[in-house]
Order: sequence, then C-alpha cells, then structure tokens
Amino acid sequence: MSETPREDEAPMAGTARERGMAKMEEVYGFSYDPATIPGGYVDVTVDHLFGDIWTRPGLDVRDRRMLTIGALAALGMPKLLEIQFGAALEREELTEHQVRELVVHLAHYVGWPLSTGANAAAEKVIAARTNAAANKADPK
Repeated sequence: MSETPREDEAPMAGTARERGMAKMEEVYGFSYDPATIPGGYVDVTVDHLFGDIWTRPGLDVRDRRMLTIGALAALGMPKLLEIQFGAALEREELTEHQVRELVVHLAHYVGWPLSTGANAAAEKVIAARTNAAANKADPK
C-alpha cells in the first residue's frame, strides 16, 4: 500500500470550519457562523458537509450542484430547489435554458408528480430574476 495520498485524498488547507464557511459562501453567496446558532446541526453542516465534502477534489461546484438538484427533485423539495436554482443562475453555472432542460430531464427519472414541484421552483426563480432585471432597467 502506498503511503503517498491519492489525488482525491490530498489534505486541504485551513480548518474544516474555515473551509466550510468559505465554501458555503462560494456555493450560496452566504454562510452561517455555527457559533451563533444553538445546537450542533449547523456545526456539522458547515464543518463536514461544506468543509469536508463540498471541498473534495474530483467534482466542481457545478457538478455537485446538479447532483444536489437531482436528489432534491427526487425527494420533492421545491423550496430547497429554489435555493439551488437561484445560486446556479447567480453564479452562472447554469443558464435559464439549462435549468429548464434539467427539469425536463429529471421528470423522466423522478416522475411527473415530483418534477412538477421542481418545474415550479425553476420557473419561480427565473420569473423573480426576470422581474428584478426589468425593475433594475426601468426603476419607476
């Protein structure tokens, strides 16, 4: 067995908390300081999910986001899909056309009832962005 770490096991700089807060900010445009929230749930979310999992090499943020979107669609979680779609559009990881195509593709794997919620979440986010852009262009 080799003592040299594999590429996907390379050590990451900083503490899990530092990596997690930075990655959460990158992924969503916001982060939470677990020290300000009671209980251990946010600690695990920031330190492990974002500090250890989202920072692993091998998949970029866009890849991880599309996997997350698929899982959330399969679980019927339209509110969380709104967050993912909004962040993907804001970070220009996906275009509006790609978001819509992703929903059509997922419909054939998660089923029509669950994809209806995913479609509603996508269209809600796209409409909000369109309205915000229109208001910015023509502030009355």
